[in-house]
Amino acid sequence: MAEEDFRPLSEEISSFCLVTEARSGTQVTQPFPRSPKLIRRAGANSPKPSELPVWLDDLKKERKRTESHLESIKKRQANLNTSSEAMKQQVQECFEELHMALHEDEKAVLDMIEQDRRETGSKLNRLLQDWNQHLSLLQKHISAIHAAQQSPAESMKQPFPEDFTLTSCRKKLDPAEEEIKMNEERIHKLMKVLRNISKDLKAQLQRKSLLLDSFNVAIDKQSCHKQIKLTSDGRGLCLSSEDRCIPNEPLRFDQLFCALGSVAITSGQHYWEVDVRCCPSWAVGVAYGSLQRRGRDKGAKLGRNRCSWSLEFQNGHLMAWHNDRHVALPITAARAAPNRVGVFVKYQKGRLVFYDAETMRTLQEFSAVQTAVFERAHHQFTEPLYPAFRFFSPKDKGHYHIEICDLSL
Repeated sequence: MAEEDFRPLSEEISSFCLVTEARSGTQVTQPFPRSPKLIRRAGANSPKPSELPVWLDDLKKERKRTESHLESIKKRQANLNTSSEAMKQQVQECFEELHMALHEDEKAVLDMIEQDRRETGSKLNRLLQDWNQHLSLLQKHISAIHAAQQSPAESMKQPFPEDFTLTSCRKKLDPAEEEIKMNEERIHKLMKVLRNISKDLKAQLQRKSLLLDSFNVAIDKQSCHKQIKLTSDGRGLCLSSEDRCIPNEPLRFDQLFCALGSVAITSGQHYWEVDVRCCPSWAVGVAYGSLQRRGRDKGAKLGRNRCSWSLEFQNGHLMAWHNDRHVALPITAARAAPNRVGVFVKYQKGRLVFYDAETMRTLQEFSAVQTAVFERAHHQFTEPLYPAFRFFSPKDKGHYHIEICDLSL
């Protein structure tokens, strides 16, 4: 058969439809006819007879690959329940161990209190017996005196014991009797310990979910002020009284004792902790990379512009700053300034939270919900975020050190 006898499949179908409609004798509104250009384009996609075996072979291979992939997905789906049940079992075992440890410790403490009660009760019983005997003796003497008063003649026949005197009838109080009581001081200490354990446990249970998003923070050397020295692992910052002999990089803070992290946050949720106990005044937070690095004006200070957020402790005052507005956070004996600051970022939600990492008390939250003071009705992050740190100008030659905590599990 000549090559020109073959027509594209689309043309064959189109012709068949037209003939069928003509033979049916019905009036049907037809769409606009396809242009020859579109018909040729559709026909160009149809395989030539010589290509059909190759196309068929490729389609069979693709079908086989698809079937294999479907089997893999089905297998994963079948394993999903098994895996989740195994995970649940592991979690239950961990919590059962915690429950068992708490139950055993509770039993031991209650047994200790019960043992103390029994020993104290036994001592008090012996003391009661002793004083009851004394009371019985007094009653006996009182009865004898009453009898003597009523019949003196009879009393002469049964005189009182030779050692009987009023003084001998007075039993001395032993100061040691007051010490016969339960060890309440020990119990009070125990209650304080248990309350601290309870607080720590609650804090750690809250902290566990944050640790799953722990962020490995390292300091960008090129951003550090010349008087900030880094430890060898890049996680510790020390404020020196002397400048380092290093190039004046364009990204380096030239006036403020600041530094930024080396890795940007652009998505997801991340958590890190900063130990500030060896620094009398500090600021910890996050900043955009576009934060000003030159000079001492508000554009370069953490929290004094739209490019940064910070938690700041200075002159005995704890404050949260953003966009040159701040919230004063109360410091009391029960709520001291934190020694360890936790920072949590949920980038897509525009959420930033500062914690006291030892108690997991929320110090300040920046989010779309809590932004009245900072005038950000739709709080969100629009640029990559970097962990940010600042030392304030030292008043003496003391040791100023900030350490990024290792949260690796």
